Amino acid sequence: MQHDSPDICAERPLDGALSHDPATGHPRPPRREFKARGSFVVRCPGCQLPELNCLCPYAVRAESEARVWLLTHPMEHHKPTNTGRLIRDVLPETEVFTWYRTAPDERLLALLDDLRYAPFVIFPDDQPDYAERVVGIDAVAEAKAAGRTPVYVLLDGTWRQARRIFRKSPYLDRLPVLPLHSERLTRYRLRKPASAAHLCTAEVAAELLRQGGDGSAAQALDDYFDAFNESYAASRRFEKIEAPTAAMQRLLERRHGHREGPNSAIKIAK
Repeated sequence: MQHDSPDICAERPLDGALSHDPATGHPRPPRREFKARGSFVVRCPGCQLPELNCLCPYAVRAESEARVWLLTHPMEHHKPTNTGRLIRDVLPETEVFTWYRTAPDERLLALLDDLRYAPFVIFPDDQPDYAERVVGIDAVAEAKAAGRTPVYVLLDGTWRQARRIFRKSPYLDRLPVLPLHSERLTRYRLRKPASAAHLCTAEVAAELLRQGGDGSAAQALDDYFDAFNESYAASRRFEKIEAPTAAMQRLLERRHGHREGPNSAIKIAK
């Protein structure tokens, strides 16, 4: 979230109050309180989706050998359509760090130096200046064989923001770059992508988990994303989903299956 400077804040009146032009001293017309898009929607305090189609009945948790660390642009935290949070809902060991260009997160820096982990920054391999750092998905299996936990470092933001994070974060320069190669097209319906081949953050995580050998966790995240996608889209149309979709039904079956079999890798989210 971008914050106003102190000077601008000092000039900004309370809702309905008059302010004065600092140069002329003349009163300014009152400003209406800013309301973000969707701010009037009644949301579930658990899943943050509109209560019309709450996602909580379909929440599951999964376990995976690999971890996901999100390096999130500050503006993404305040977007209800952000899909990075879905990853943490399904994979509770997911770490979320807010990206600031001049103030890197100290905990992230410490984790990047922790030899227990083998972090890979996820980014396309379309530029020659970092070609020597590019690795394939086989590097994930190699990290596991060496006794280290693979970590997918996802740059969570728009493509423009992700490029800026990649280029303006010197601590990422020493990490291997793992591009995602997939034939899958995006199923995301809440924002218009620049290309159908541009997957959203949750879709990228699910595909990486699948390719890296964490198929059960990948399927859980895929289904949870689909449930989110359908629920949010229906709520925008003010439509109530009366019967579970195929993805929702699979999530319900996973929840029921956990009750039947305690050794399942899928857990019910509390």
